[in-house]
Amino acid sequence: MEKEHLITAVVTGSPIASYPVASGDRLIQLNGKPVEDIFDYQFLVEDTSVDVLIRKAEDGAEVSFHVEKNEDEDLGLVFENGFMDRYRSCANRCIFCFIDQNPPGMRETLYFKDDDSRLSFLQGNYVTLTNMSDHDIDRIIHYHLSPINISVHTTDPELRCKMLHNRFAGEALKKIQRLYDAEIKMNGQIVLCKGINDGEQLKKSIGDLSAYLPHMESVSVVPVGITKYRDGLYPLDPFERADAEEVLEIIHTCQADLYSKYGTHFIHASDEFYLLTGRELPAADTYDGYLQLENGVGMLRLLLDEFEEAMENARQKRFFAKKRTVSIATGMLVYPTVKKLCDRLMERFPKLTVHVYAIRNDFFGERITVSGLLTGQDIVAQLQGKELGQTLFLPGNILKADEEILLDDMRLCDLERTLQVKTDIVKSSGWDFVEKISGNLLSR
Repeated sequence: MEKEHLITAVVTGSPIASYPVASGDRLIQLNGKPVEDIFDYQFLVEDTSVDVLIRKAEDGAEVSFHVEKNEDEDLGLVFENGFMDRYRSCANRCIFCFIDQNPPGMRETLYFKDDDSRLSFLQGNYVTLTNMSDHDIDRIIHYHLSPINISVHTTDPELRCKMLHNRFAGEALKKIQRLYDAEIKMNGQIVLCKGINDGEQLKKSIGDLSAYLPHMESVSVVPVGITKYRDGLYPLDPFERADAEEVLEIIHTCQADLYSKYGTHFIHASDEFYLLTGRELPAADTYDGYLQLENGVGMLRLLLDEFEEAMENARQKRFFAKKRTVSIATGMLVYPTVKKLCDRLMERFPKLTVHVYAIRNDFFGERITVSGLLTGQDIVAQLQGKELGQTLFLPGNILKADEEILLDDMRLCDLERTLQVKTDIVKSSGWDFVEKISGNLLSR
């Protein structure tokens, strides 16, 4: 049976706006073909002419019409479900799954485990391939959808079955070969678990995945996140400084070898490993164009380089002698870096005072030190009575993507009201950091 997709709005001025279609109608076909989901829709509306078949809400009658439009211009239909299909939940029970470590009482969406190849293409999510059928692979190849981001973790089939707690997880690795043969761009991810897929296993995984160059463009290595809510779960140990040193040695050795052979570094450690060891972050060109920024790979290097550019720009301009006191809250891991940047700003702007506060993660546990997992209740509890100045700045990654709400459902306005201070967000950009913290004190 063909799927029908409920239309909730028609965009004013769009190619389809002048045709007999309205909210409540249902899309049946495009160009005589059924529409399975957003992939089919986007592919079929690329043409300059599109035949549309809908079912009218008032009487169920089928109506067809021909729409002329510009190439790659959207028709202008808005659907009840932007994905035009149900989201596929994860069939694995990974030993390192962060969602399994969430405390009770959080909003329902934070407990949903997605493992959908379509979200990989649309939003950059990582998928394990265990949910993908041959039909899914065929569609990716047919539409040439890329990049596809893959949670690999290990290339040892037996170990992968153990880590994902799925007897099909090892077999699923063969799908990478099909994507490679079809020249689909891919990025890989390895969530590293101490004593499990590190050491020799990590070396093997890097070597195996490098065989898929150039279509496998990069692989990131990130340390497993461990909260205090692990009762009954697989025992995992956090990475300490010595462990992180070993990981970086493996990665740097492999990078040197791969760069000499292929002109790409390919394998990248997340910023956390460098912060754990106290090592200097690699130079910008080591990140091969920052392909894994959303995975925390190179984010700090980019921030630092943009900060230097913004400071150089500041040195070439006059500034207003205006007294200003502000504060910024951040995670424990990145606190030393943020503090140094703020010290530099105060040197540049003598009238500027910045109070930098490291927020301990009591909500998830002290082992979680990244700023993106801070909650409103921890920020409020630890900043009560502190000098916050005119504005409290918070990192942008603490908020839900489409709403000013934190992980514990505290809204930014509630946090602001409780602390009695204006709050603002600093994006992960060195330019934005200088602009926001300095208060645009630079003359234009």
